[in-house]
Amino acid sequence: MVSIIGAGITHFGRHLERTIVSLALEATALALKDTGLAKERIGACYFANTLGPLLFSDTTIGQNLTAAAGLNKISVVNVENACASGSSAFHLARNAILAGDCEIALVVGAEKMCVPDFGLLNSGATELDTQLGMVVPAGFALRAQRHMYEYGTTVEQMAQVTVKSRQHAALNPFAQFRQLESLEQVLSGPVIADPLTRSQCCPIADGAAALILASDEVATHFERSVQVRSSVLASGSFEEPCDLTHWDTDYRTVQLAYEKAGIGPEDLDLVECHDAFTIAEIIHYEALGLCDKGQGGALVESGATTLGGRIPVNVSGGLLSRGHPIAATGVAQIVELVTQLRHEAGKRQVEGCQLALAHCMGGDKAGDTKACTVSVLAR
Repeated sequence: MVSIIGAGITHFGRHLERTIVSLALEATALALKDTGLAKERIGACYFANTLGPLLFSDTTIGQNLTAAAGLNKISVVNVENACASGSSAFHLARNAILAGDCEIALVVGAEKMCVPDFGLLNSGATELDTQLGMVVPAGFALRAQRHMYEYGTTVEQMAQVTVKSRQHAALNPFAQFRQLESLEQVLSGPVIADPLTRSQCCPIADGAAALILASDEVATHFERSVQVRSSVLASGSFEEPCDLTHWDTDYRTVQLAYEKAGIGPEDLDLVECHDAFTIAEIIHYEALGLCDKGQGGALVESGATTLGGRIPVNVSGGLLSRGHPIAATGVAQIVELVTQLRHEAGKRQVEGCQLALAHCMGGDKAGDTKACTVSVLAR
């Protein structure tokens, strides 16, 4: 077993004066302070960043971080796996400890997106679908339209995901959007890709998050450690024709994570999932087994996924409201779970939280996802 012994996160939002490394340094310092460890105890660093090479012509940023942090002569792995970059780095660090490569590993996800002329995210400019206009918002809008057609999901149900997200984010000092938004406000916003309005699409953001993982032998000395019960990373089947009402890999990754952890969805107290767009959260409910297929809209409408409900989802505010600095997101989700499992989340604390799941996915190809990660944590 591997445990998380330290966690740190920066505020997500516009940090125009900050660099990727400065954000990563802040999160790293917070994670180290959380453990009380001397930095010399860190044996490896897994650093996630997606857009540095594209926006800043910068590579091997992980080594820039460790040099600045004084973490010298350790192995550094730079990870890019779309929105699942941070959670993929977490997965690799856990595996390294299980393999005996190191006893303590640092995981950092950092991204800077608030830069001039950023443009639209896509799944690869060389992909034919992207060249024909299938940028990210368009792809999720198509999924929303199909889910509405197949299952009767309503625009009001999708908008309720944002309403819930803003309510949760109002309780999170690290979140980008903390102002409440009514159902009417969500629905009356500018349409980005029909039926998705602006606040149903995640914002760009700058930010970083960090975790310190340790072997069982080390973790026994830390009273606030959180166990990693399972961690799974998978890629898509990429088989046509696809069903736009779900991602096949979503189901496969979730089920394998449940099997490895020895649990089922009914055992969970909390979920952080990849709500890049409102329809995504609804579809992920179904893959996670929180409801039957086609019932995701009804689930959010019922209030079951709101703080205080049967199975709270994205009490951090999620991507929609906490913000989505791509490579930081997967790590930030786990930071939130660690905070909740330690019962240190303040006003957004999920009562009696003992078992939680983080789900992240990124990229789209042939109707499936390029990367999907699921991790189960326990206290």
